[in-house]
Amino acid sequence: MQPRHLFILATAAGTWLGHANPLVQLPLAALLLPAGLMVLGQNAETRRDAFRQAWLAGSLAALGCLYWVFWPVQHFGGVHWLLALPVPVLLSLAMGVYFGLFGLAAHLASRRLSELTGLLFLGVTWTLMEMAVATLLSGFPWLTLSAAFVPWTIIVLPAAFIGAYGLSGVLALIACGAVLGRSSRPCAVASVAAALLVLSLGCFSLRTFAEDTPPRTVAVVQGNIDQSLKWDASYQGSTVARYVDLSRKVQITANPSLIVWPETSMPFYFQDDTPLRRPVLDFLASTNATLLLGAPAYTMRSGNYTLFNRAYLLNGDGSAFSWYDKEHLVPFGEYMPLPGWLPLEKLVNGVGDFAPGHDQKPLRTGDLAVGTLVCYEAIFPGLAQERVSQGANLIVIISNDAWFGATSAPMQHLNLTALRAIEQGRWIVRSTNTGISAFIDPLGRIHRAGPQFEPLAAAWQVHARSQTTVYHNSYGLFLACAGVLAVLFAALLLLGGGTFPRKRP
Repeated sequence: MQPRHLFILATAAGTWLGHANPLVQLPLAALLLPAGLMVLGQNAETRRDAFRQAWLAGSLAALGCLYWVFWPVQHFGGVHWLLALPVPVLLSLAMGVYFGLFGLAAHLASRRLSELTGLLFLGVTWTLMEMAVATLLSGFPWLTLSAAFVPWTIIVLPAAFIGAYGLSGVLALIACGAVLGRSSRPCAVASVAAALLVLSLGCFSLRTFAEDTPPRTVAVVQGNIDQSLKWDASYQGSTVARYVDLSRKVQITANPSLIVWPETSMPFYFQDDTPLRRPVLDFLASTNATLLLGAPAYTMRSGNYTLFNRAYLLNGDGSAFSWYDKEHLVPFGEYMPLPGWLPLEKLVNGVGDFAPGHDQKPLRTGDLAVGTLVCYEAIFPGLAQERVSQGANLIVIISNDAWFGATSAPMQHLNLTALRAIEQGRWIVRSTNTGISAFIDPLGRIHRAGPQFEPLAAAWQVHARSQTTVYHNSYGLFLACAGVLAVLFAALLLLGGGTFPRKRP
């Protein structure tokens, strides 16, 4: 095997080790991805080779982290394993295109820019790349570089100032600068300075963090309902009974201000007055608890049904309903993109094709203004930004990670969720069907992370917060600057760097 091929494999292996995986997570190893892509791009003889080699390395890195896509497609989608195997491969090959463009950018920068200017360019390019991944074709920002460092709190705290994608760019700059620093003193200095800045901002955030509002006890209930049985009508009654029993226990022991059940924890139309709904209302009437739960919902006009993935907030005796409908749906899972054009069916089976909601207003109970996100929405910074802009002082995320099975995905999903807490300076309460349920503070620290595949009823004290972060306040400016830089980046790619001065020999 050629040394170049070994280097590509090492780059991919580092990415796998750096992000959450079933064996051991070594966050620092994640930096091998930007560093490796840069080296491949710089050493390539042509632009085509730079893109191809970085695309291959990036695709393998993505496949190592996204292998779990096979599980829901095969296990719950009814797809034969021979047909399900190519799905994560094709997704990873598509993700690899972004990494290929980064390798191409490194190739052009090494030939048209000075080492230090090229290093700064690559840091910005990585940020733009992650933003593009989150935006184009519905977006899938699962491999955010900064998410790998969530176990190391001090490293991710600068996300409160520059966001997760901005922090990823700085981390990429540190990694690339460490490599370039062997031959370029300015790059070495820049890499060390950036690392010290990250640590300094992290220390500053830790020292200055304080709560100025009274604590509120919030509980999560994790029913651990088998996904293959969840929609079976014969199991619906026992599902309701399990959630009510767990909630009654935590209500007695902790008396929470709010109890949170997971996404579609009630596998029926809760809006309809049916016998399945009655035990929930009886529980609320007997305890005066406040409950947020997930269930499918519908509206009907002219005989046509529109389905929603809904989160209901029930106050006191359950007579007052308010709700949030999931806004950013999962393509090929909750809806089919380009219906009538793509000769495909949904990859996983559910109750039907959902429509997106459009109301981001917080759900209110007492002094809590609950900004709600449903499952997949937690990986998109803009959605959490909208909730806080609408006045949310607490973020609640309901999810059903049972789709992922015993893979890396639930922990990867939790790490991405922690970034939203830091960016917005909000407590996050996360309730899932089979795990990982947790409470996350505004510093991204994960508390009371529940075990997977076990029933759980857990309570924690959280705080309703009104102060906003630097990132939240400058979000519009951040997007505007990114747009300008994206145009300059596109110009470099299209023009091949012809308008830039060559490096000095």
